[in-house]
Amino acid sequence: MNASDPGPPPAPDDGLTAVAPQLRDLRRHAGLTLEAAARAAGLSPAHLSRLETGHRQPSLPMLLALARIYGTTVSELLGETVADRDAIVRAADMEPTRAGGWTYFQAGAPGRGMQALRVRVPYGSQGDIVRVHPGEEWLHVLTGRLRLRLGDTVHLLGPGDSAHFDSLTPHRLAAEDRDGVELLFVHTLLQSPTATLCLGPSTGELP
Repeated sequence: MNASDPGPPPAPDDGLTAVAPQLRDLRRHAGLTLEAAARAAGLSPAHLSRLETGHRQPSLPMLLALARIYGTTVSELLGETVADRDAIVRAADMEPTRAGGWTYFQAGAPGRGMQALRVRVPYGSQGDIVRVHPGEEWLHVLTGRLRLRLGDTVHLLGPGDSAHFDSLTPHRLAAEDRDGVELLFVHTLLQSPTATLCLGPSTGELP
């Protein structure tokens, strides 16, 4: 065999074949040809074809791009079904989750295109962790003061202030005062566990 010939693509596995039909069906439902969908997603038609036949595994950025193009969610691309959910989330039903000193309250229904949290950040916790991940984030300060670092710029936010930014911008959140800070927090990193989104991985320390 010629050394430059990659040979036939590997046989699909069970996990990939479960995703592939969703990719193909949602593209057709959106009325897009293989070529048009691939161009919009920044892929070659051959690459998208391999994704749809289960011979290649889509990365998270690919899934996010295809979900936006097809007007759907990553959950649907993955073939996940979510039971009917109430539109209202009562304060009494928000169970706290604690990790790394932070306290999280799920303020929205799971499995949506956005995840909404109420977050309490105590003073001095997680101050050295820099976060970088796909998606967008919006936060709103309820009480206290937040020290938000975006790239090389530091912002001090007080009650009523908000921030909306691309999550691929290195960012770090910390309470400015000893009483801590409480936030409303919305992100679009679909189906991400709270700890994975908010607590890491650390990419280093900012001065």
